[in-house]
Amino acid sequence: MLIPLYDDNPHRRIENAFVNWALIAVNVGVFAIFQSGLIFSAGYAESTSISFGMIPVVLLHTMDLPPEYLVVPSWVTPITSSFLHGSWMHLAGNMLFLFVFGDNVEDDLGHFKYLVFYVACAGLASLAHAIAVPASASPLIGASGAVSGVVAAYALLHPRVKIWVLVLFRIPLKVKAMWAIGAWIIFQAVSAYFAQSGDDTAWFAHLGGLVAGAALVLVLKRPDAILFDRTSLPLVAVEPPPPESNTTPR
Repeated sequence: MLIPLYDDNPHRRIENAFVNWALIAVNVGVFAIFQSGLIFSAGYAESTSISFGMIPVVLLHTMDLPPEYLVVPSWVTPITSSFLHGSWMHLAGNMLFLFVFGDNVEDDLGHFKYLVFYVACAGLASLAHAIAVPASASPLIGASGAVSGVVAAYALLHPRVKIWVLVLFRIPLKVKAMWAIGAWIIFQAVSAYFAQSGDDTAWFAHLGGLVAGAALVLVLKRPDAILFDRTSLPLVAVEPPPPESNTTPR
């Protein structure tokens, strides 16, 4: 298990990744107010998950929610579900990934395109989960799908950047992003393959977010954001020709 801690990857185009910070703030704020139990009761947190979480059978119109839970249309829930979390640990894990990788992806896409990218990854990840488990009546909540898209974009844009990770929750190690993210992606794929019915983790949402992020970053990245950490070829110095002589040869 690898947990990202920090990357040494400065911004090249923006001064502050304020969209990424805003997304983190909204996620934390929604959980603290509506789901943590600090303000509302635990029952309110559950009803929030039912009303705003993405429930496959409801999204696919094979079952209807009771009227008291109908707050937003079902087609909106693939987005609203991404701002809900089941626990402080669930929230902290997703926000840590967003903190480490999101600012550089925002730098490579631009503020507005990064917001579009994030929301699109969240929605497509939810759809992937609904397609994978269409009979599920459990609400899908969490930013993991959107964060997976951000991770995929970072892997394509900056695979050679070295990042600090925590291995097995205790060993700090500095490795290239391609190895850390690659190991994380393999873990998601293997977990999805062996997932059992009723699994608490939506592995197919993670995979859907990864595919969405990899595809969308190719379309939305800035023209000067080059994939795989490649840089433009350096200019080759050309020796100037000697000045022409004004004398006429004899």
